[in-house]
Amino acid sequence: MIAVFGANAQEPVQKLVLGDAVRLAREKNRQISLAVNDEKIAQSQFKQTEAIWLPQVNLSYTGFTTNQPLNAFGFKLQQANVQQADFNPALLNNPGATPNITTQLSVQQPLFNPDLNYMRKAASKQAEVYGYQTQRTREAVDMQVTNTYLQLEFTYEVVKVLEEALKTVQEIHRFTNDRYQQGLMQKSDLLNVEVQVKAAETNLAEARSQIKTISDQLSLLMNTPGGVIYTTEPVLIDVPAVTAASVSAGRADLKAMSTAVSAYDLAIKSTAMSMLPKLNGFANYQYNDKSMFGFGANAYLAGIQLSWDIFKGNQARNKKATQQLEKNKLQEQLQDMLAKSDVEIRKTQTQLADTRYRIDQQTKAVEQAAESLRIMQNRYTQGLVNTTDLLMAQTQLAQQKMLKAQAVFMQKNTVTYLQFLTTNQ
Repeated sequence: MIAVFGANAQEPVQKLVLGDAVRLAREKNRQISLAVNDEKIAQSQFKQTEAIWLPQVNLSYTGFTTNQPLNAFGFKLQQANVQQADFNPALLNNPGATPNITTQLSVQQPLFNPDLNYMRKAASKQAEVYGYQTQRTREAVDMQVTNTYLQLEFTYEVVKVLEEALKTVQEIHRFTNDRYQQGLMQKSDLLNVEVQVKAAETNLAEARSQIKTISDQLSLLMNTPGGVIYTTEPVLIDVPAVTAASVSAGRADLKAMSTAVSAYDLAIKSTAMSMLPKLNGFANYQYNDKSMFGFGANAYLAGIQLSWDIFKGNQARNKKATQQLEKNKLQEQLQDMLAKSDVEIRKTQTQLADTRYRIDQQTKAVEQAAESLRIMQNRYTQGLVNTTDLLMAQTQLAQQKMLKAQAVFMQKNTVTYLQFLTTNQ
């Protein structure tokens, strides 16, 4: 186990495997939660369109009073309370304050509204769009978590390399100091090694601090408390063969855009249907009384209404034309995304091939640098090479090891990104 921090460190250390990190992020990540919330809003808006079929019922209780002759007489008619004396001209012209309490139940029933049917279908497609966006958000968060975890794994590998480098430099320093005490080496040789020790210690401290930062980034993605230092396990990723590939139309973000295009088709049809006649039924049932909480005379009214907006200033036609332009724009954006995705896939595949070559080259370079350092150390103990040459050989080995670790990290990172680009639902 690599010593991450000093004995006085207060941060808790916790082992974390990649699968658990991805699972926690899917359960708690805020980006996913926001996407799910948007999806639920779209589904709720779709459910609102059920009103195009269901009746609307309203119950009201209203009190009036008036001395306006026509209304006052109308109130008495509604109450079925007209008497012979009410036809007295003096009373008709000056009826005085006349009250009326109306209790009314109203029902409206949609019967034939083709534009609303297509509007409902468009709302359903819009809810599907948000579903695909939620899926793509999950995939993006999976990639972010995986890449951050791989970065943490790489940083631990850097710490390991720097610890080995520090140990080697400290051994060189001990040997050089012994020779200096014996008068066999100059002060400048010892100082040169001490400078190298300080540089190695600084680099190691910075790498260990980087582990803290990356651990906090993981905590943020998983939406867990920060301040925890995570340790990793080796991540094994299958490296796919480089083959000709193109973006899949089943990718969630592309399906979201194609579904949005379909939603525009339905919205355009809805606008066209709005120019057709509409058929709706209505009815109400009333109680009218001159007393509060009275339920004297009752009456009902029922009917069917056929309405047709023959001309509304070309509003529907212009709206339809605007929707068609918006649909065309979205289609162009979809084609542009497809083309860019194909280019990005080919670019990523090329990078993947480059990482294979780089890993092979760095593996050989590490072996050669290690052999070079071994030879230099033997010759240094015999006084055949100077301190600067030995330190350069040690630095070269550490650099080659880090370059190899970086190449492995880039390969895993590239595979993860390629999977994100080529995923298919």
